[in-house]
Amino acid sequence: MRPHVEFVHEDDLIWHPAELPHAQGEAVQKNLCYDEEDGSASLRVDFRTVWTRPSGLHTALTEWYILKGEVRIGDTTLSDGDYWCAPKGVLTPELEVQPGTEILLFREYGDWQFTPGDKDGDNKAKDAELVIMSSGKMKWYDVEDPVNGSPMDFERGGTPVPGLHIKLLYRDPETGFYTRLIRAEPGWVEHPLAHHPVFEEAYMLDGDFEYNFGTMKVGSYFFRPAGIRHGDFFAGKENGFVFILRCDGDLVDWYTENARVEMQGDPVNWGEGYPRSEPPVLIQPTRSKSAGKWKDPNYQ
Repeated sequence: MRPHVEFVHEDDLIWHPAELPHAQGEAVQKNLCYDEEDGSASLRVDFRTVWTRPSGLHTALTEWYILKGEVRIGDTTLSDGDYWCAPKGVLTPELEVQPGTEILLFREYGDWQFTPGDKDGDNKAKDAELVIMSSGKMKWYDVEDPVNGSPMDFERGGTPVPGLHIKLLYRDPETGFYTRLIRAEPGWVEHPLAHHPVFEEAYMLDGDFEYNFGTMKVGSYFFRPAGIRHGDFFAGKENGFVFILRCDGDLVDWYTENARVEMQGDPVNWGEGYPRSEPPVLIQPTRSKSAGKWKDPNYQ
């Protein structure tokens, strides 16, 4: 399973050779979050040279979000803010990426393996289709709007959140798995602690965001398994924030008021009067050094 990452900044991570087989060119990646059991991963990828790869099939559901640069997929040229997704079993057309291009690459339900092939050859695409979206040409919708099967499925217990807006990039109609952009208005605030029945991950594209785990800036990232409480929430007063956010099912917000997590017990061989000892802390997720220390080790 993927580890709980709360949170890291990409500048604190090291570069690795990119896991992009059957390609020509140089690319490197930073591992934002990596599932060592099935190979699912969220990656920041930079292309150092012209990079090309023939058409074929990924083992995993695969998504690219272009932070900057130029990507040609088949006959379509994508640039800053554009996105494509190949669900499992869907043929990915040939790719050509220009040097200096930076992307977010998400793999789900599988590892890096890729089998070159043609739609007329042995590798057949399934009924689902390749998804290509240009976020700059899309309209922001309030989260209350049930647009194209919005992931905010309020009939299942979700609650509308004023001040938040979305652009839905991809949603699996069977599982509810989705990827979207989410924007908060400047000064947006929400107080209760929340948790969800699905995982939630996000990479900050713009603005800043403060909550119980710290303050996130552009380039910050978290992966939060289902059931992890988080909040209060405060968007930057000048620009608010924009995330790209993914969940493996319909997002439902379950809120908790007056929450408190604390450790209790009687010290045996640590505490006041004992040399070189410190109190215990709760198990903590992976955290980037530039994020600093926890504001509260008990997450109160």
